[in-house]
Amino acid sequence: MQPDHLSSVRFADLPLHPSLQASLTQLGYTHCTPIQAQALPKALAGEDLAGQAQTGTGKSAAFLLATMNHLLTHPRAEGDDPKQPRALILAPTRELAVQIHNDAMGLGSQTGLRMTVCYGGAGYELQRQSIENGVDILIGTPGRLIDYFKQGTYHLKQAEVLVLDEADRMFDLGFIADIRYLIRKMPPAAQRKNYLFSATLSHRVLELAFEHMNDPQKIEIEPEQVTAERVRQELVHVANDEKLPFLVGLLRDRNAFRSLVFLNTKRGAEFVERGLKANGFDARVLSGDVSQGTRLRLLEDFKEGKLPVLVATDVAARGLHIPGVDLVVNYDLPQDAEDYVHRIGRTARAGATGDAVSLCCETWVYSLPDIEKYIGDRLPLMPDGHALIASDVVIPKMEPRRHQGGGRRGGGGGGRRPPPRRR
Repeated sequence: MQPDHLSSVRFADLPLHPSLQASLTQLGYTHCTPIQAQALPKALAGEDLAGQAQTGTGKSAAFLLATMNHLLTHPRAEGDDPKQPRALILAPTRELAVQIHNDAMGLGSQTGLRMTVCYGGAGYELQRQSIENGVDILIGTPGRLIDYFKQGTYHLKQAEVLVLDEADRMFDLGFIADIRYLIRKMPPAAQRKNYLFSATLSHRVLELAFEHMNDPQKIEIEPEQVTAERVRQELVHVANDEKLPFLVGLLRDRNAFRSLVFLNTKRGAEFVERGLKANGFDARVLSGDVSQGTRLRLLEDFKEGKLPVLVATDVAARGLHIPGVDLVVNYDLPQDAEDYVHRIGRTARAGATGDAVSLCCETWVYSLPDIEKYIGDRLPLMPDGHALIASDVVIPKMEPRRHQGGGRRGGGGGGRRPPPRRR
């Protein structure tokens, strides 16, 4: 019997190219996840797709298999330049682009397809040389891809497949103008396959889909189940000065192999990193200011278990497949309710279970109603949560702010009283 997070649809029963079947067998993949079971038959039949599924449910494999199968079953047109990309996959962040490329290399190991990933912050000349050497599937973030395009490193006249991953995040990060620029350089929508995947299919995402796709089939997997059902969620009300002692006590109590701690600001993340180190925990910060090489090393160390605690801003909340994350801690409640779902989605992936503990403090308590409204439920309170507040914690000095102002977007919140704690 297959694990219960998989469907009854077998990859072997789908009309996938033999080389893809060989790769799947080599990887030990036998059954589709629900999003793959719904998306692949439609894609293999030639349909465009706009797909939504929870994080960690196999969206990447769905669009990668569909893309590769099209390229393998439709040879390049006679006279086309063999070095130009036939498929373009756009991702909003460097980490997600690298993850997609890693997945593509595994799924395409038996295909002979050439795949390259491009992102800012590292490897400029190496990435450009890789494109110039010839590529079938070009994966990357919009800024770096446009840079190479404008230099004439590649063109998109032969593009047969377009993939937009985490399209809602593309809007959040302001990439839509860049995406439209690249799309205008491709053949018309009717002359290519188009796959859009996202954790949420908002109004604006669907508008983008129907504007640049060819009558896409909409696929939603358990849209009413907003949060991962295997995540054990808990909430604890704490004062601001109790947060670090609680986190130390929680990490001591849970003794998790991999713990991911989320904060809203880089300054706060650096404070927590210093605090955890001062109390005997090996922890590092992952934020937008960390160099690409360092970010990739941190993620690799975290995945391999060499780094037990990763402290992160929301740069790490989307698209990263980090197997075996036991505990996610929302040290700060996120300002955007959707980010709550993406954060806790870093645990309980691929059928596993995991814990998500959220700290509700004076500064970020006003995010709680929006989060509970978005997930359609109240976060359960942690029984005797205050008993975990450690009394022997070393508190590092907080570095002075460079600029005055509140920690919350739109004002400092001065003069507002927090609502009473839920008991």
